[in-house]
Amino acid sequence: MSTHVKRAYRYRFCPTDAQAAELSRTFGCVRKVYNMALAARTEAWARQERVNYNATSAMLTAWKKTGELAYLNEVSSVPLQQALRHLQTAFTHFFGRRAKYPRFKSRKKSRRSAEYTSSAFRFRDGALTLAKMTEPLAVVWSRPLPEGVIPSTVTVSQDAAGRWFVSLLCEDPSVKPLPATGQAVGVDVGLDHLLTLSTGEKIANPRHERRDRTRLAKAQRKLARKARGDSANRRKARLKAAKIHARIADRRRDALHKLTTRLVRENQTIVIEDLTVRNMVKNHRLARAISDAAWSEFRSMLEYKAQWYGREVIAVDRWFPSSRLCSACNTLRDTMPLNVRTWTCDCGVTHDRDVNAAHNLLAAGLAVTVCGAGVRPQRSTPDGQSATKQKPSRREP
Repeated sequence: MSTHVKRAYRYRFCPTDAQAAELSRTFGCVRKVYNMALAARTEAWARQERVNYNATSAMLTAWKKTGELAYLNEVSSVPLQQALRHLQTAFTHFFGRRAKYPRFKSRKKSRRSAEYTSSAFRFRDGALTLAKMTEPLAVVWSRPLPEGVIPSTVTVSQDAAGRWFVSLLCEDPSVKPLPATGQAVGVDVGLDHLLTLSTGEKIANPRHERRDRTRLAKAQRKLARKARGDSANRRKARLKAAKIHARIADRRRDALHKLTTRLVRENQTIVIEDLTVRNMVKNHRLARAISDAAWSEFRSMLEYKAQWYGREVIAVDRWFPSSRLCSACNTLRDTMPLNVRTWTCDCGVTHDRDVNAAHNLLAAGLAVTVCGAGVRPQRSTPDGQSATKQKPSRREP
């Protein structure tokens, strides 16, 4: 069966002064149009009126004809239209109860980006030229694009560390399902060890943030001493701190990519725990360590790679007592404090806490497949309960 996977290839590039000025103006116009459209839709909602994308597109045309907003004509119109489409998507998720109400974009905190569709860029012979520009971008092609593939959209962005990136979205024909294997593994995430597999293997936690904690704290202290405002010294101090954060995030992302790719290639079924990380980070003693472990990013990478390569990821209910349950005799202990790393069951079997949890997750995940649950059991089942809590229906003969 042929699959069409849309994949984004991200590269760094070094713009000229003219290109950087043009992109900065585009970022500002995108933010302005998004905020104005959001304000218009919010006011219409207060009047119990519904405003969709077509209405905001007509508003944009009228805004360009006013004297105050005439500068919107100086940049490409495609990123402005894409901003309105993104706002429509945000409202769709809000009305579908999948996200909160859209928020206004901040000049200092929001992501600086602009999206160009095929009508607003030219990609020929490895050269990418955006609308309103005469010269192609100096892209550092760190890896080749799939042969014969033309990008459908191009997203240009600048991170807090001042680095410029271009992301090319295209269909990747090289992504195909891997040969099926009979391997299944349970994965228990933790802090002492990032992952513990049901095979008994423990993967160490790199603790990327801890390695640069001293340098980061020093940079943040220097930033805190700078007077608030748009001063040059404060911008320099903020940039130094942002570069340290970027290096930490890059190392973390690289390690997670290598780890998730390995798990997907080696196993047909991967069982994880359905953790609510946003609630767990409310524990201020563990919030920094949990954030550094990036469990949510690990899960999202695992899910989309499994979908690409024909694997299955099963999430077991977060209330499943994987640590307190004996994987040998299924005896459930009443309590299991976090400081207990090994324990002996009444049946005489001595368990490593994390390995035992991984074994139990694997057994529960394989049972979930019988009930037909999906990757997110609490949201995919009709009654909102996890498949591990459901009982098979009994029908009278």
